[in-house]
Amino acid sequence: MMGWGAWGKVARRTVLGGAAALAVGMALPAMAQTKLKVAGIYTVPIEQQWVSRIHLALKAAESRGEVEYVWAESVANTDYERVMRQYAEGGQQLIVGEVFGVERAARAVAKDYPKTAFLMGSSFPAQAPNFSVFDNFIQEPAYLTGMIAGAMTKSNVIGMVGGYPIPEVNRLMNAFMEGAKEINPKVKFMVSFIGSWFDPPKAKEAAFAMIDRGADVMYAERFGVSDAAKERKVLAIGNVINTQPQYPDTVVASALWHMEPSIDRAIAQVKAGSFKAEDYGPYSMMKVGGSSLAPLGTFEGKVPADVMGKVKQREQDLRDGKVTVKVNDGEPKSTM
Repeated sequence: MMGWGAWGKVARRTVLGGAAALAVGMALPAMAQTKLKVAGIYTVPIEQQWVSRIHLALKAAESRGEVEYVWAESVANTDYERVMRQYAEGGQQLIVGEVFGVERAARAVAKDYPKTAFLMGSSFPAQAPNFSVFDNFIQEPAYLTGMIAGAMTKSNVIGMVGGYPIPEVNRLMNAFMEGAKEINPKVKFMVSFIGSWFDPPKAKEAAFAMIDRGADVMYAERFGVSDAAKERKVLAIGNVINTQPQYPDTVVASALWHMEPSIDRAIAQVKAGSFKAEDYGPYSMMKVGGSSLAPLGTFEGKVPADVMGKVKQREQDLRDGKVTVKVNDGEPKSTM
C-alpha cells in the first residue's frame, strides 16, 4: 500500500498537533439542501469492526434527518475508482470510505470532482482542495486495555492477531503492548498478521496456535480471535467495537472508536461551505469523544482493584490532556 510513486516518500504523520498544517485548499461552496447527500464506499462488509463505526455514525446522522445516506460494501480495490466516480457523478456531496489500497486512484478521482467533499481513511496527508483524511487514533484506550491485560494474564504470555502491519494497526498494538508492560514487566507477546481485513476463520486458527503455545490473553484486532479464546476458555481484549455482549465470559475490555465527532464535523463543514482538505485524526482522541474504554461489564470487580485505580487515573489524565500515549507506527514484533 505504501510503496507507489512519490507518495511512498511522504513521511507518515506522527504528531497530531501538526494536523492543522494539513488544512489546506479552498473551501467548497455552501450547500443549500436541508439534507446532505452522503455516500459510503467500503471494501469490506459493514459488519467489519472498523467500517461499522463509520457506518454507525452516518446512520445516526441519517436518523436525525441531517443526511440522505447510501453505501456500497465489499467493493473490490479494482472497482473502487468506478464506484467513487459513480457517486460523484450522481450528485453525492460527501463521500466517505477507506482508500488504503487505492490511494492513487482515489486521489485522482477527487481532483476530477473538486466540488465534491471526500473524507477517506488514509495513511497519507490530506490533498487540496477537497480530500480530507481520517484514521483510528485510538491508541489511548488501547494502552488502557493493555494495562488490564497485563494484570489478567497468569502465564505472562499474550497473543496478538492483526490484519496487516500498517500504521492503523501497528499503533494500537504497540500502545497495547506498552500498557501491558507497565503493569506486568514480565509479559511476553506473540504477534501475527493474517493478511486480510475480514477472514474470521484464518484469525481463529492463528489464535489457536498462540493459545497452544501458552497465551492466556488474546488481543482480538480481527474477528475470529475471540471465538478461539472462547472455545479454549482464555481471555480476550476487544478492539474498535465492544463485543462483550457476544462473549460475556471472554472479552474483558475493549478500546472503542467513535466516528461521530469526525462525521458530524464533516457534515457541518460541507453544509457551511467550509469543507477543505484537513486531517481528521485528532477527532478520534479521547478528549473529544472520538474513543473510549468500554465498561468492564461482566468483568467488573474481576480486575485487581489497584490496577483499575491506575487505569482510571490514566484515563482521566488522557481526557484532560495531561498525558499522551506515544504514537508508534512501527511493526510490532513477537518477544518470544
